[in-house]
Amino acid sequence: LARVADVLERRADEIAATITRENGKPLAQSRGEVAMSVDHLRWFGEEARRAYGRVVPPQAEGKRHVIVRQPVGVVGAIAPWNFPLVLALRKVAPALAAGCPVVLKPASATPLSALLFAEAVHEAALPPNVFQVVVGGAREIAAEMFAHPGCRKVTFTGSTPVGRELIRLSADGVKKLSLELGGNAPVIVFDDADLEQAVEGAMITKFRNTGQSCIAANRIYVQRGIFDRFVRRFEEKVRALKVGDGMDDGVTIGPLVNAAAVTSALAHIDGARAAGATVVCGGRRHDGGSGGFYLEPTVLVDVTAESACLIEETFAPVAPVLAFDDEAEAIRLANDTAYGLAAYLFTTNLGRAWRVAEALEAGTVGVNDPVPTTSQCPFGGVKESGIGRELGSEGLDAFLETKHISFGGIDP
Repeated sequence: LARVADVLERRADEIAATITRENGKPLAQSRGEVAMSVDHLRWFGEEARRAYGRVVPPQAEGKRHVIVRQPVGVVGAIAPWNFPLVLALRKVAPALAAGCPVVLKPASATPLSALLFAEAVHEAALPPNVFQVVVGGAREIAAEMFAHPGCRKVTFTGSTPVGRELIRLSADGVKKLSLELGGNAPVIVFDDADLEQAVEGAMITKFRNTGQSCIAANRIYVQRGIFDRFVRRFEEKVRALKVGDGMDDGVTIGPLVNAAAVTSALAHIDGARAAGATVVCGGRRHDGGSGGFYLEPTVLVDVTAESACLIEETFAPVAPVLAFDDEAEAIRLANDTAYGLAAYLFTTNLGRAWRVAEALEAGTVGVNDPVPTTSQCPFGGVKESGIGRELGSEGLDAFLETKHISFGGIDP
């Protein structure tokens, strides 16, 4: 894995440009994706040394108990289009580190970065057939993964509706599953927060990758005492975002993935506006200078609770900002969702930070931290946001079986 990481690092500019061309994200963000992919490979290569077993003291005389960890077997990995390299490697790196061969199905919209990774695996001279890429129809390939007895586990990142379908497919063969599914991440800004830090943090977690992230802020709750100041400063920064081709210098907002994504985002904006919301800025298509699938970065206020943009994952540069009065209300609003992948809060009160972080129903909570994900810490959701964890030592555990071996007849 270290050799593969070296190849990726050497070819970083080529791979980053490929990600931007097939995904649309700004080139600087694609470079960051490659760097994080390299980090995942190196970290799991080192973590493979720590797949420890243990010796358990016997209860009965003449026995010895040993617990060993073994690879789960062949893994089918299904990766999404929004982070086509790094989200694939969150699956591939720990699986290979655990000793599992991997068959990767990249998203049909973004297969090229996975194929470049396959080239890196070949160039690094990993054993034959430990890693393969299959490009094609998602439904047909997934069905084969679940039906084939040689595939012992499937790991998937994508929407919750598709995740439900995969759970049903796994039933017949009792196939092991890891699922990282949809999110509806809240951001809570308390009136004791550092305002500039909170605004900048909300900008990062909302607009990174043009809002097309499962942990992107989908709802921003600001305490009433600083609400107007927050909205004014947030609007200033949103208006300063540059929309355009991700290959162009200075671009911070690229295109959405396809026309349907633009239509869906506009429907969320129009639905909120029809229910009484105010569009502070944005709210329309943007030509991006090339006539692609662009949307103006949008800020909404006065959004009603039944609006789709608060209930569904918008997956676009659309930021509803709502006021709350106290800590209890903030927690209630943040947890009022079927999802629980990530949540964020901004405060300078340590006691409040602990209380709220513990109360939020999410697998990852960023406290004054808009980018909490890291190779060495587990990532995954609660409620309808998934099953299992990626990254961290838990990420390696997901691809290991635990076996108990009991020895009897041992002379004292």
